[in-house]
Amino acid sequence: MGIAWVFPGQGSQKAGMATGVLELPGARERFAAASALLGRDLLAICAGEGAEARAEPADLGDTRNTQPALFVLESLLVDGLKAQGRQADLVAGHSLGELVALYASDVFDFSTGLELMHRRSELMAAAGGGTMTALIGFERGELDALVEANAGVVIANDNSSAQVVISGTPEAVAAVAGQLRCKRAIPLAVSGAFHSPFMADAAAAFAALLEDVPFADASIPVLSNTDPTPTSRGSELKERLRRQMVSGVRWRETMDQLTAQGIDTVVEIGPGNVLSGLIKRSLPGVSTAQSSDAADLGL
Repeated sequence: MGIAWVFPGQGSQKAGMATGVLELPGARERFAAASALLGRDLLAICAGEGAEARAEPADLGDTRNTQPALFVLESLLVDGLKAQGRQADLVAGHSLGELVALYASDVFDFSTGLELMHRRSELMAAAGGGTMTALIGFERGELDALVEANAGVVIANDNSSAQVVISGTPEAVAAVAGQLRCKRAIPLAVSGAFHSPFMADAAAAFAALLEDVPFADASIPVLSNTDPTPTSRGSELKERLRRQMVSGVRWRETMDQLTAQGIDTVVEIGPGNVLSGLIKRSLPGVSTAQSSDAADLGL
């Protein structure tokens, strides 16, 4: 059987999350590099002190801070695990977590990943005007029919059979959420319609940026958001990442692939346990573990 490492995306961040990794080798240097690139104190923002430090934007929930912060934190945990001789048979990441998965599989180095995450976050922040809502407990056929009938909305995150996130214009998202019979509809605090065709301009700019970035073949097969089948080819992984901003996150299919590939243990690397929770509910035969700070590494 095998082990998979999975990396969460936006929504998993929380104030104080950096404290538990600061004793890891190179932690302060990586946060300093990120702060220099962003032009604001990322450690202060992670601690919930962005306003006091006069950082702008100051909120950890702002995608321009969330994405680089999670990349730094998760990359440190990856290196900590590798330093202990631990390894994975597959890697996958949810949304921005895919870039961490690519780092974990040696497709590019930390500096390249940080720069990509910075540019990605800036482009997504600039592509405003849309909204997203999480839907929990519904009949899939009814949801698919409503989305198919409304050109202004798409399924952005297909997280499980009982949980999705829709993305699109505020009017279209509200219409689908209002018509669908579901247990809960939760509007998300986001600035745009992420993982939808409304990100086309941002995706085109990011794709142009990727042209000049070398992608090595992966040392660990990667399941991508746009194509959750394992591949190690750098050129294919780059092409999949190019499409990610305008395509839905196919996490339900990613989980199906974990069992198809013989994975029986999944380690969620990053703050929180969102992905672990989805896996526990969807894959009863798979065990899960979390690695969110130095203590989880036994340090």
